[in-house]
Amino acid sequence: MPSTPRAAIIPVTPFQQNCTLLWCEATKRAAVIDPGGDLDRIQAAIAKAGVTVEKILLTHGHIDHAGGAADLRDALSVPVEGPHLADKPLLDRLPEAGAAYGLAGAKVVTPDRWLAEGDSVTVGELTFDVLHCPGHSPGSVVLVSRDARFAQVGDVLFRGSVGRTDLPGGDHAALIASIKTKLLPLGDDVAFIPGHGPTSTIGQERLSNPFLQ
Repeated sequence: MPSTPRAAIIPVTPFQQNCTLLWCEATKRAAVIDPGGDLDRIQAAIAKAGVTVEKILLTHGHIDHAGGAADLRDALSVPVEGPHLADKPLLDRLPEAGAAYGLAGAKVVTPDRWLAEGDSVTVGELTFDVLHCPGHSPGSVVLVSRDARFAQVGDVLFRGSVGRTDLPGGDHAALIASIKTKLLPLGDDVAFIPGHGPTSTIGQERLSNPFLQ
């Protein structure tokens, strides 16, 4: 019987980014996905869940997703995994991005492990496949648990929308190709947590998302 993933969504920063505390129910081992900021709120959620964080995962390098990663890594003494190496320029410019968007104090973060298509990531007894899904950013990755029919998609796909592509490195055609060739084939029953807004399923987006028609 596969272990069950549990998740608590913690909206952080003025962008209300869905930082996610994801854990393995069997082991109570956890990952913090996309700690963009508001580390006190993230730490409170960790304490409330009663879990042990073993890593930080980044879906991509934008400030609202990665701005708190360096400080959280220092606080928890855990490694950072992801995103894809193509987002290194974004991670290297987090202090400048923070200043530009009113999120002062963000630090450069160099992941302990870059992620690429075909890699896998573990959280406790859970295993997630890595899909490289460029378009919103060059190095965006999606994490998929095929056993649990669950995905963490960052800003690639939202309920009723898709990631913006007007930021440096954005490519709308590449984004739509990523969704259609890598996410839709996962199956309609796969539920996902996006980087902003409510959760959804692949099937709901296949049927009703105006960007995918």
